Amino acid sequence: MQLPSDPTSSRLPRTVWMLGLVSLFMDMSSELIHALLPVYMTTVLGLSVLSVGVVEGIAEATASMLKVVSGVWSDKIGSRKWLAVAGYGLSALTKPLFPLASGAGEVIAARFIDRIGKGIRGAPRDALVADATPPALRNAAYGLRQSLDTVGAVLGPLAAIGLLAVYADNLRLVLWFGVIPAIIAVAILALGVREPRRVQAGVATAKAGKKGMDWRAARELPPAFWQVVSLAALFTLARLTEAFLVLRGDQIGVSVVWIALVTLVLSLAYALSAYPVGLLAAHWGRKRLFGLGLAVLAAAMLLLGGVLPLGMPGFWLGVALWGLHMGLTQGLLSAAVAEAAPLQLRGTAFGLYHLTIGLMQLLAAIGAGWLWQTIGAAALFTLAAALALLCLPALWLWLHEQPTTKEET
Repeated sequence: MQLPSDPTSSRLPRTVWMLGLVSLFMDMSSELIHALLPVYMTTVLGLSVLSVGVVEGIAEATASMLKVVSGVWSDKIGSRKWLAVAGYGLSALTKPLFPLASGAGEVIAARFIDRIGKGIRGAPRDALVADATPPALRNAAYGLRQSLDTVGAVLGPLAAIGLLAVYADNLRLVLWFGVIPAIIAVAILALGVREPRRVQAGVATAKAGKKGMDWRAARELPPAFWQVVSLAALFTLARLTEAFLVLRGDQIGVSVVWIALVTLVLSLAYALSAYPVGLLAAHWGRKRLFGLGLAVLAAAMLLLGGVLPLGMPGFWLGVALWGLHMGLTQGLLSAAVAEAAPLQLRGTAFGLYHLTIGLMQLLAAIGAGWLWQTIGAAALFTLAAALALLCLPALWLWLHEQPTTKEET
């Protein structure tokens, strides 16, 4: 068997692994805190389910709108790393605000500031993965980063459960432990990640002679990019946010002590599937995996809604399938965006992609909160399953596999 002459053609770059570790530690911090927030806001702070939906939706939409700004700006200045450092750093600064909070307003404020940090870092980080990775390895690269991110989402709730047991349900004390991995994440990014030279060279060409941020550059993005964005928008509308899974668990009798298991189970399924799916895409193609992801999502919603009457085991299976759906789709969507976007507009492309997802999350979260209170949780999950299945024709009509093109380095 002949070995490839270019070692980067078969091995993921160090930058991808470092960015994956950054995501792991920050998500561990976030999920340690956020795994309990939906139930905390409804049972302790007295907010309605609709209010939780509004808070979650607006917070994610805010992050997504900022991703456009940071993505465009990273293209303009020819640097992505330090924008990502600023975003991760801001999120790290919010972690002490949760244990220090004494009311709903402070918790909500901390949640919004944390999402601002996510908005600043998201598009530059995703573009940085593409900049550092050969085109043939991008499915695997985004799958690996997403898997490591989700490993953190497993470790966070697991740590929360263990710490609550050790410290006799002292929630405020346990929340302080979320500060530690956030600091580690920022340190890894600042000290362990190098900006690829091709970013500085390629983006410098685009920014030469321009002043300010040129939003008209979005018109230069090809139709293949907008096809991916449209598909991602439909996926997001069909998928309820994680907060509603936690609330559903609380509704059917999962105790508060174990409610963090909801996030742990879905994150474990996500983590175990994202990287293998990235590798599998080279053989199966994205279209088949996206179709499988929609079918899995529909099954998850039917189980969570109780249409498939399997009781509590059915709920946990539904949570796991929800996580598997994320593993089947999210990394591949990011790889598709990277493939469709020109190098000099890659940050802009990821910013617009995340903006679209954020707006759809806002619509889905508010709509789901209203429907939960109007027709009930079971009917809401059944409608979500139907919407997921209705996305299948759009997938076959809109998504076309694009041939991998050779990219200059």
